[in-house]
Amino acid sequence: MNFKKYKLNYCLNANPNKPLIVFLHGFMGNINEFDEAIKFLAEDFSYLILDLPGHGKTEVLGSDEYYKMEPTAKAVVNLLDELKIDKCHLIGYSMGGRLALYLTLYFPEHFIKVALESASPGLATEAERLERVRRDAQIAKKLSRSIIQTDFAAFLSNWYNQPIFGYIKNHPQYDRMIESRLQNNPQELDKSLRFMGTGCQPSLWGKLQENKINILLLAGEYDEKFISINTEMTQICEFAQLKIIKNAGHNIHFENTLAFVENIRGFFIE
Repeated sequence: MNFKKYKLNYCLNANPNKPLIVFLHGFMGNINEFDEAIKFLAEDFSYLILDLPGHGKTEVLGSDEYYKMEPTAKAVVNLLDELKIDKCHLIGYSMGGRLALYLTLYFPEHFIKVALESASPGLATEAERLERVRRDAQIAKKLSRSIIQTDFAAFLSNWYNQPIFGYIKNHPQYDRMIESRLQNNPQELDKSLRFMGTGCQPSLWGKLQENKINILLLAGEYDEKFISINTEMTQICEFAQLKIIKNAGHNIHFENTLAFVENIRGFFIE
């Protein structure tokens, strides 16, 4: 689907008798990010999945500015309009969760309920944002130099050593997940990180209290950083509730798929 500056790669499985969920993957993910969860949810829900800019087979036809959150959000809304999707549920993981929250706050008319997995409203202060931009630029430089796959694989191994990911490397399907991540183009991921990283996005903390849509916040028990962030979010946003998921770090839908599905189904159907 081409909206002037994008050629979005997406897959729509629509059934008029089933409510529809839009899934937004995280950094280094792709259109297949939620495949395992969708296997369980497809009995009750239709779904729309897509590759976000810098990921998978989606192409950015405009300048690097179009990797940013604001035009990306507009592209998602344009896709919903083009597909004649009036109202839907929304799920976003990590980077996709930050985008999902932006969509919720700026385009609330499109969404019924929203689930944010390991997501944040960005950074509150200019100093925090500048420091994060500096750090992300260093990471992006390493990505851009990953010309050969072995370099990219080494980058991924280091990435998943971060404390927020808990024990993800012990997961029996970890190698399969890495294979999926390796399908991305490191040079495109570089642009995504530099233009849609946490430091670059607009802070959404100030708008949280305006939200009127029911939001389910999911955080893994091993992800102390996002438990803290999400707890603070619930104190600001009266329509947000937090569930801490056992046996999971940052990537809940991968590490504990059944608990993820159970919470999503219960929240969207209740």
